[in-house]
Amino acid sequence: MTSIKTRTPLRAAAIGLALAATLAGPAIAQTVATPQQNILKWPLPDTLSPEGKAMATGMANAPTPNPMPPIAQQRQMLDAMQSAMSAPLLKRYGVRVEAAVIAGVPVRIVFPAGVTALGKGAVLLNLHGGGFQFDAGSLTESIPIAGLTGLPVVSVLYRLAPEHPFPAALDDAFAVYQALEKKRPATKIAVYGTSAGAVLSGELIAKLTALHRPMPAALGFFSGSADISKHGDSESWAPLPTGDATLAGSISGYVGKTDPVDPILSPLQGEIAHFPPTLLVSSSRDILLSDTAIFGRALLEKGVDARLVVFDALPHAFWTYMDIPESTQAQTLMADFLKKRVAPR
Repeated sequence: MTSIKTRTPLRAAAIGLALAATLAGPAIAQTVATPQQNILKWPLPDTLSPEGKAMATGMANAPTPNPMPPIAQQRQMLDAMQSAMSAPLLKRYGVRVEAAVIAGVPVRIVFPAGVTALGKGAVLLNLHGGGFQFDAGSLTESIPIAGLTGLPVVSVLYRLAPEHPFPAALDDAFAVYQALEKKRPATKIAVYGTSAGAVLSGELIAKLTALHRPMPAALGFFSGSADISKHGDSESWAPLPTGDATLAGSISGYVGKTDPVDPILSPLQGEIAHFPPTLLVSSSRDILLSDTAIFGRALLEKGVDARLVVFDALPHAFWTYMDIPESTQAQTLMADFLKKRVAPR
């Protein structure tokens, strides 16, 4: 596997992740907390691959602009990141990306080799990360999964905050989901997302629950939170790039005027017993490790088929921007879980 640090555009793009809000990439700001509080500055264990150790070290030492540039400029940088990082992924996995509109919502459809249309078969619905303010994963979260599963992935380019607070992103995700469900049963759809996309995927399932709709085959909840009204211990381990003390504060533009205990915004405040089989993935230096684990435990307590996988010593949502062996391992776990449930043999 080629190390990301050998490709100048990708290295610049990875450093650019520091400009994103909390859920857009790793928390590597250096001016918010003391070194004792910043777990990303701690020595790295030998459990990491050499590539993982080198990348994590480089990103932890990358400077963060102060002040942050305007949000429009940050979005341009993250768009450039997606473009730069997708090029080698497209070649590696042999997939094709098509821009489309479904139910009035712009999407990216990633077709694996040999698949030319969505048809009526199994499909994966991706809700990308990016702090609800950016697109930090519609390509890097979808290309590997499409390639590894052999299934088409529809990534929703939902409306962004702060221009469009809750429930705009959820409305877009729900509209696309409904359109996909018209062509196939819910059991042929799996929903997954990373970071903000994980939050949104949980909200989509909560909305389906409230409407008494059939559940999709599976949920991939990759480093997110299911309760905006509370913050977990891991949020104190590393500084947030936004300077906020909690996740809720950093995504206040998305929450808007909605009560944080709203059971759709925060699914843990509502009924989760009927959630589909769920894979939760995080890492031991992830800001949202606590939130992810809390949700996983709550699902198990309600009898849901849930499993939590925690990688060692890597930062938030590392699989979306780090070209390291651990990313391939994470994506393979995700792909195997989703495919076995949406397209069982």
